[in-house]
Amino acid sequence: MAKLYTAAATSVGGRGGHVKTSDGLLDLQLRVPKEMGGPGGAYSNPEQLFAATYAACFNGAMMAVAEKKKLILNSTVTAKISFNDDPKLGFFISAEMDVNIPGMPQKEAEQVVKDAHQMCPYSKATRGNVEVTFKVTTA
Repeated sequence: MAKLYTAAATSVGGRGGHVKTSDGLLDLQLRVPKEMGGPGGAYSNPEQLFAATYAACFNGAMMAVAEKKKLILNSTVTAKISFNDDPKLGFFISAEMDVNIPGMPQKEAEQVVKDAHQMCPYSKATRGNVEVTFKVTTA
């Protein structure tokens, strides 16, 4: 295994605190969303950050799959990360991935998504741990 890149971020204060990357490019105050009993406001939270990174990584994996298949891809991916509570399981997250690949036949688009789900490092990290569902559209 060869490490190609390592990102480092430091959190102080957890969900109601601050997070900053070692290079200073990401420097955010975090707050618990109103929906979870927090103050809300113009702050981010871990679920937003995970949604952004999973959407970007998954779209990149789809682009890699398309390149191998010599397909032209003009796609968008919206990741919806939910924070859930279950009386038996406790807290956990789930992911809904809305993928749009305009102009591609539906079956071909679904295959690109399926192949990307096998390739994407975030999909690999969540596999067997996080329920991930897909909605694939081509309009």
